[in-house]
Amino acid sequence: MDGDYYVKTLFNEDVSLKDFAGAWPAFVSFSEAQAYARWKGRRLMSEAEWCRAAYTSPSNDERKYPWGNEEPTKEHGNFNWANWAPTPAGSHPLGKSAWGVDDLIGDAWEWTSTPFAPYEGFEAMETYPGYSADFFVDENDYECAHYVLKGASFATAAQLVRPSFRNWFQGCYPYVWAKFRLANDL
Repeated sequence: MDGDYYVKTLFNEDVSLKDFAGAWPAFVSFSEAQAYARWKGRRLMSEAEWCRAAYTSPSNDERKYPWGNEEPTKEHGNFNWANWAPTPAGSHPLGKSAWGVDDLIGDAWEWTSTPFAPYEGFEAMETYPGYSADFFVDENDYECAHYVLKGASFATAAQLVRPSFRNWFQGCYPYVWAKFRLANDL
């Protein structure tokens, strides 16, 4: 249009990369996130590490949400269709975790390195037995296994913003609103 690059949003809006969209989280597949992590000499966070960053404090207190126990609002993150697209990183300082981590909830789901498998004692819902069980990892086929995503996207209902909710997608599936964080081994 004017020498700038633009992104077409969900509702056909043109958003400038230079002025706004450049600070959005990147939407990537698990495979892309994992490749980037390897290239940087790092790794993706596990589900347990992500939950520690989101739902505990340095003094090991458990929290209902990254920001504390207050119910989720649009000031805590970009979810529940508060915006119709991602927002720039760090846009919701009231949503920071006790560790000072921004944007754990909202904008996009976050890939973890954890294959999607049942928690110990898992029992399928009687009303919808195939809801998650059909997608548990097949230990003989990791190539396109499903991996756990945590957090929420801008399109996630506020009722799903809770520690127990796990999303999942195939690692090779490229059309998911997902971002990632890198971790180091100490």
